[in-house]
Amino acid sequence: MKKISILFAVCILTPLIYAQGFSALQQRKLTNALTAISNLYVDSINDKKIVENTLESILKELDPHSSYIPKEEVERVNEPLEGSFEGVGIQFQFLNDTLLVVQTISGCPAAKVGVLPGDRILYIENEFVDGKKLKNSDIFKRLRGKKGTEVNIKVQRGGKSNLIDFKITRDKIPLFSVDATYMIGKEIGYIKVNSFGSSTHDEFIKAFDELKKKGMKSLILSLQGNGGGYLNTAQQLADEFLSRNKLIVYTQGLNQPKSVLEATAIGKFETGKLIVLVDEYSASASEIVSGALQDWDRAIIVGRRSFGKGLVQRQFPLIDGSMMRLTVARYYTPTGRCIQKPYKDGIDKYEHDLINRYNKGELIHADSIHFPDSLKYQTLNLKRTVYGGGGIMPDIFVPLDTAEFTTFHRKLLGLGIINKVCVQYMDKNRAELKKKYPTFEKYKKEFQIDDAFLNALIVEADKEKAIAAKSTKDSVKSQVNAKEKEDVEAKEFEKSKPLIRLQLKSLIARDLWDTNEYYQIMDADNESLLKAVEILQTPGAYEKILK
Repeated sequence: MKKISILFAVCILTPLIYAQGFSALQQRKLTNALTAISNLYVDSINDKKIVENTLESILKELDPHSSYIPKEEVERVNEPLEGSFEGVGIQFQFLNDTLLVVQTISGCPAAKVGVLPGDRILYIENEFVDGKKLKNSDIFKRLRGKKGTEVNIKVQRGGKSNLIDFKITRDKIPLFSVDATYMIGKEIGYIKVNSFGSSTHDEFIKAFDELKKKGMKSLILSLQGNGGGYLNTAQQLADEFLSRNKLIVYTQGLNQPKSVLEATAIGKFETGKLIVLVDEYSASASEIVSGALQDWDRAIIVGRRSFGKGLVQRQFPLIDGSMMRLTVARYYTPTGRCIQKPYKDGIDKYEHDLINRYNKGELIHADSIHFPDSLKYQTLNLKRTVYGGGGIMPDIFVPLDTAEFTTFHRKLLGLGIINKVCVQYMDKNRAELKKKYPTFEKYKKEFQIDDAFLNALIVEADKEKAIAAKSTKDSVKSQVNAKEKEDVEAKEFEKSKPLIRLQLKSLIARDLWDTNEYYQIMDADNESLLKAVEILQTPGAYEKILK
């Protein structure tokens, strides 16, 4: 069996090697090595591990985005793009090792049988899960499963001793790629898209039509943090803004002929003021859309230079259910700009690109960004200067605001303290909050995070410090260092208070309503969005940029 698996690896790897232009000599060399291992090695071998490691090593040598995906990971990796998974439809959080239902997804199996936010799941299929220090992945394995199968849970509600039994029939659970849709003032619509999956275009159309009914005349499309997805979805979205026969993107590779994607005659918003928000995490399909709209002078791009992922991957299913994603071409914008940033200096340097951008000041100061003349391009209508070299450089640069981001704030986030305190608060106050704030508008206007709430954060942070202190030898020097550290943290906490208040209020809004309401609160701190609104609300500002 081991010999068959090793030889199978040769069959799989041979076309890959030839496709990359390897000589027949190198191909035979690999075949000889694997055959020798299969027939002559002194001990038994882990053939699966050898094959997977060989594939991973070869793909890693090619480029940063070719990859091998094991069989057990394939379904999970595809979920965000497919727009759904199969399960029960709850959002959960561990609170002191107890599995707490934070929210149920409307219309999904858990909500249908009566599971409520605040319920504590103590048993899953008669297995006691309370206090067992399980991971999120452990719960996914127990609650997810094939559509039509059943899972039994027992929950504790409201601190009562008697448990409630639920039999839940698993079903398709939607994963939404449009996070937020709302009006800013009377005429500006805002849509935030988090990925480009199979349902993204339909979600966008639904959101767009809702805003149109509310009087939208100008649109802000946020692709901030959007890591991309399906190429055809990017084409569909760009098509809504571009007129017939306008080039959206083309792809080309050594073994792939040039392939051109153009806009059709059907578009929801081919005229009207349009601003697209991008940042350093906007990648791939996000860059296709923003690059096409910039090249045709159809939109103003606001934010920071995008990630720079312009390599096209094709998925190759392998015989054991695993999968290989192989880069086959590059993306080019309508002006001919290559979206992909360089990676000739190795994957390690490539993976640290964003850190290097920050260290060089590129995320903070526009004048820290320099492009050689060879990377200058002209837009297709207005002949404005745009730049290649990887990623999409925005028309209006908005620096990363680091004023409220302190080391102590990052610690609160990293240790999950902000989330934990919010869950504790909601566990005690959910019913009262729903009664006091029957509408989101009332909540947004009136609710405030008080000092008692913030003090709870400090208490939890102190608990974490106490745990850490147990592993540190007690000495005069360590006590002095601890005192200095406390003084620094106190100053940083004061500095980060406005941001922490905003984050807590946003998290509570998400618990009481949904992601849309979360962003309506959190976007008060979105500098790129605020800049876009300023442009649209200032007479002549939009036209001045696109001239």
